[in-house]
Amino acid sequence: MTSGNREPRNIVLGVSGGIACYKAVELVRLLVRDGFTVQVIMTREALEFVTPLTFQTISGRSVATETFSLTQESEIGHINLADQADLLVIAPATANIIGKIATGIADDLLTTVIMATRAQVLIAPSMNVHMYENPILQGNISKLKGLGYHFMEPVEGYLACGYEGRGRLPEPQDIVEEIHGLVKKKDLVGERLLITAGPNREPLDPIRYIGNRSSGKMGYALARIGVRRGAEVTLISGPTSLRPPQGVRLISVLTAAEMRQAVLKEFSAATAVLMAAAVADYHPEKLLPKKIKRGRDPIQLRLKPNPDILREVGMRKNGQILIGFAAETEALVANAKKKLHEKNLDLIVANNVTEEGSGFDVDTNVATILDRKGGVHSLPLMSKEELADRIYDYLLALKNSTSS
Repeated sequence: MTSGNREPRNIVLGVSGGIACYKAVELVRLLVRDGFTVQVIMTREALEFVTPLTFQTISGRSVATETFSLTQESEIGHINLADQADLLVIAPATANIIGKIATGIADDLLTTVIMATRAQVLIAPSMNVHMYENPILQGNISKLKGLGYHFMEPVEGYLACGYEGRGRLPEPQDIVEEIHGLVKKKDLVGERLLITAGPNREPLDPIRYIGNRSSGKMGYALARIGVRRGAEVTLISGPTSLRPPQGVRLISVLTAAEMRQAVLKEFSAATAVLMAAAVADYHPEKLLPKKIKRGRDPIQLRLKPNPDILREVGMRKNGQILIGFAAETEALVANAKKKLHEKNLDLIVANNVTEEGSGFDVDTNVATILDRKGGVHSLPLMSKEELADRIYDYLLALKNSTSS
């Protein structure tokens, strides 16, 4: 099954003149990394901050700057630019460029393209806090929002002008996430996803704990893609170094017992549950009140099994789709089939952690998806975000087959 949710990939990025232009360079890098084609348009004022060569080197495309340049007009053309955009982004957007758009002024290449495009437009303002709070600017923003333009709120912080307040350009990664959300097909609207991610830490003493090598990347990718596709997402996460995805309701836990409590509390409200966490199977029989001192003799630890959260959820499910994950080192399909039936799952995603590109703390995976009807679907090496898309495709196919 190929993913039915491929994103449109052509981004036209307008860069207007402001000190935050340097962040637009990183924005282009991240978009190219994510597979987007990026065509940059720079205003005359933006040229004072960053050279076109910088954007050209990162995007791999010539930068458009002049409306009536014979060379650029013959190769690109402002109408072609407007037509090729799946999404037009302005970052940073100054008060000046926002005012021009709101009043229909098209006196340079960027504003001309904006007037001509039928694509969605995303505007990320960046300016002095007092300029941003100016009622004229706020009126222009309200007008454009009413016309269907999308805006990202600037963030608070120290500004280049010396003031502190709201006016900083959002971080490039946050803009990228907003772009993904705008171009992605919203086929999970109405779904309430409950996702677990990351490892557990079972304390031995006030300093040490028993844990595992899970990074949480697969669960966080599922949460991120779920939001992009329109779902309401609750993410129950063990301790990780990952940044929570935008738009996700995060519940942080430490131990398997805490994760179980959170899952059972949230379970009834979910339409689908994706148990991607590497839940600790055991916890120390005793939590020692003081640090275990180093000695020459061996020490023995007595471990008690933790409750099986996945089995418990499988017994309680009432119309929810339940997806489990299996990290194996041998007999991948046989072990996954056993887990699928024993835990009353609808789908299971299995991977061999000894296989290159499929181990711990990497951004890729090689997975096999098994369903309750006996289907076994082997997938090639792909990013965890691509795998998350595939998992949701199978989830939707399963829901459609159940309802038909």
